[in-house]
Amino acid sequence: GHMLIYRAQPRSYRDLPLRLFEFGTVYRYERSGTLHGLLRVRGLTQDDSHIFCTPDQLKDELGRLLRFVIAILRAFGLEDFDAELSTRPEKSVGNDAEWEFATEAARLALDTSDIEYSIAEGEGAFYAPKIDIHLTDAIGRRWQLSTLQIDLQEPQRFGLEFQDASNQKLRPYMIHRALFGSVERFFAILTEHYAGALPGWLLEEQIRILPVAQEAQNWADTVASRCKANGLRVVVGSAGEPLGGRIRKAKVDKVPYILVVGNNDVAAETVGVNRRGAAKEERGIALDVFIAEATEALREPTLEAF
Repeated sequence: GHMLIYRAQPRSYRDLPLRLFEFGTVYRYERSGTLHGLLRVRGLTQDDSHIFCTPDQLKDELGRLLRFVIAILRAFGLEDFDAELSTRPEKSVGNDAEWEFATEAARLALDTSDIEYSIAEGEGAFYAPKIDIHLTDAIGRRWQLSTLQIDLQEPQRFGLEFQDASNQKLRPYMIHRALFGSVERFFAILTEHYAGALPGWLLEEQIRILPVAQEAQNWADTVASRCKANGLRVVVGSAGEPLGGRIRKAKVDKVPYILVVGNNDVAAETVGVNRRGAAKEERGIALDVFIAEATEALREPTLEAF
């Protein structure tokens, strides 16, 4: 589809690199015995992008994409990853010069990145070399995540061209790029890695407020309003069930912050704070102090422009 968009109008070297992206839903009829939660499914969503560039731009585009991949993984709190450069297999198409040029561009991009890599001899696709990023999770399992796949053949087969500075018609190179790979699989890996305690900035429910009794319900609603005004995502529980059971359920749900408010908190404008993973509750925290802490702790990571 992206190649048809590229081909829909004449392209100049001034238009390149041209970067197209979509969340694309794809389907594969996996055998029932191979299905495994979100890790292997029959319908999945790929964060699919294709970058069209001149041969001279290939190394810089691969380097930019590697920086993008690393920034994305670190934004999710992932650090233990490495890369693999897969080279020309025994059965392949294309001429030697193109393969050597593309492989060297990928190697130079990896050399200038801050990620360790190894060479997988003969493991590339039949039409071009590729770079795969592998993650080692919290219990030592290794997962293949992001892929940067150079494509030397499809631009030719779809008749893609661009006009260079001397008005010659040349063929662009293309990079298939997936940061997550499959969005479903990526979140399955995250869930496994964090044992369900996902980073707070990702969660729909960041704070659960539990009034001790009905008399504190209005203060609980006020706390929620002030938290929401600061961009925090809050759920207010009812006072209709025993407090201990409500706290245990919130902990099982791995909510980052559980706030308990009682009659003493109403007058003092305080909250009791149960932080995810902490051994005990901290009582009498001024609401403004808590909001400042939570706003900083739950802040979404920012990425530099790529």
